[in-house]
Amino acid sequence: MARKFLYIIAFLIVLVIAGLFALRIWSTELTKLALVPSTAFEQQAPLKANAYADPKMWISRPGMASDPARWQPPLGTPATDGASDAASSAPSPNASQAERQDYAVFFIHPTSYLDRAHWNAPLAGGEADRIAQIYVKGMASPFNQAKEIWAPRYRQATFGAFLTDQPEATQAIDAAYADVHNAFTYFLSQIGPDTPIVLAGHSQGALHLLRLLRQDVAGKPLAGRIAAVYAIGWPISVQHDLAGLGLPGCDKADQAGCVMSWSSYAEPADPSMVLDTYRNSIGFDGQPRGDSPILCTNPLTGKIGGSAPASANIGTLVPDEELTKGHLVAGYTPARCDERGLLLIGEPPVMGNAVLPGNNYHVYDIPLFWKNLQRDVTRRVAAWQGAQ
Repeated sequence: MARKFLYIIAFLIVLVIAGLFALRIWSTELTKLALVPSTAFEQQAPLKANAYADPKMWISRPGMASDPARWQPPLGTPATDGASDAASSAPSPNASQAERQDYAVFFIHPTSYLDRAHWNAPLAGGEADRIAQIYVKGMASPFNQAKEIWAPRYRQATFGAFLTDQPEATQAIDAAYADVHNAFTYFLSQIGPDTPIVLAGHSQGALHLLRLLRQDVAGKPLAGRIAAVYAIGWPISVQHDLAGLGLPGCDKADQAGCVMSWSSYAEPADPSMVLDTYRNSIGFDGQPRGDSPILCTNPLTGKIGGSAPASANIGTLVPDEELTKGHLVAGYTPARCDERGLLLIGEPPVMGNAVLPGNNYHVYDIPLFWKNLQRDVTRRVAAWQGAQ
């Protein structure tokens, strides 16, 4: 009996080793098999022009009870002396409605739909909606000093759409953008005509945000109302993309009307999968992006490139295991932009189980610098207002 048991254990070990070997060789193919839909694309019916007048179409919007974007995480371990001084200069995290700064935020959440049964997510309900609300809570909350925060539900493209060059993937992304554009149009109709605007998005949300900038903002009067843009977790080529956005990268901490963007990796970093895709993609100018540097604005300094020690980090949002709660910890990670345009954060910090292969901290791009981002947007809006 014992010998049979050992045979079984040995057989299972061989299976595990073979599985790991296969995963290492065919990881991309296996990931695509697991996440890319094999079904035909289902044409999405256009939403009605006034669809976003329905409060249910928003995860966050003014007047909403229990608004996830208004969440303020508690403080965790004491800050270092330098971080404490920096934190004390930031506005009160629990500002009342009367104390909030007069600007409006349009935030586009990242991909929360992983189902391969459809190319686009349903508008509400289910696991994807639950995760989207968690993302808004952790990623839009740094903007909680704003008088208005708007974060739409939209029929996002499924995660697998970003792993294939099938025409259905482009159709899914276009369908998702159509909803975002509809929501943005309604957002503009609801805010004051002179209200400064902050645009923010992460991952798929950043991709749609960049399209909004190119089509609705660049070269138009609306560009003059943009106090800041946070297109995070999506690579922007300095050479082939930035000019098409109509706004420069943020090169000063108090600069308004500019773009902040970064993608976070712990060290040693292996961004090969991301860089291979980037290298073979076409820029907004119609030219291959190749090895052109990626825009990296350091969230600890508010400038393009450079480095900053962990002491400059005034508050990382360290989440719980389910990513539903967390607390702010100062001095948690440093940040430096490397020559490729990636943001390196030193040794892998403990942030949870959502770290991607290659020490890719994509899911944590915003939580890693939560408090610095809150201070950054306050400073840029003040600079925009001072220039009027």
